[in-house]
Amino acid sequence: MTMTSSQNLQSSGLYTQDQRSRRDTTVWTTVQGILAPLQFLVFLVSLFLVISYMITGLGYEIMTVSIIAKTLLLYIIMITGAIWEKVVFGQWLFAPAFFWEDVVSFGVIALHSLYIYGLIQGTISADTLVLIILAAYVSYVINAGQFLWKLRVARLQMEGAS
Repeated sequence: MTMTSSQNLQSSGLYTQDQRSRRDTTVWTTVQGILAPLQFLVFLVSLFLVISYMITGLGYEIMTVSIIAKTLLLYIIMITGAIWEKVVFGQWLFAPAFFWEDVVSFGVIALHSLYIYGLIQGTISADTLVLIILAAYVSYVINAGQFLWKLRVARLQMEGAS
């Protein structure tokens, strides 16, 4: 009886030895480790500005700049994350260990991109754009939680391997 790749993944943990070695030696792990908290910080500032705008009706321009900055960081982290997956798992996206995180990431990107599209086209009202970005930010928090959970799983795997 032969194991499928998902059975192999389940029996060996989140990473195989080779994948763990590639993860630990690639510069892309460091890049992700820098970009993820930076993006989260920009998210927190932007969320504050969005909520402030919703309450006061003031600060539309600075809120918009913060959302654009958050979106650009999201695009950068997605591109560098795909490179990281290629180095570690041998495929650009949807590696079995991060399949659902990637699926949700595409939803996050779609919502952020819809916001940018609506902003550029001018065909979506400011109130609707705010609702779109709130949905994008909720999905981002869910996605960040997925990745934090995987980080915890990886740490537990390392402790179990020691």
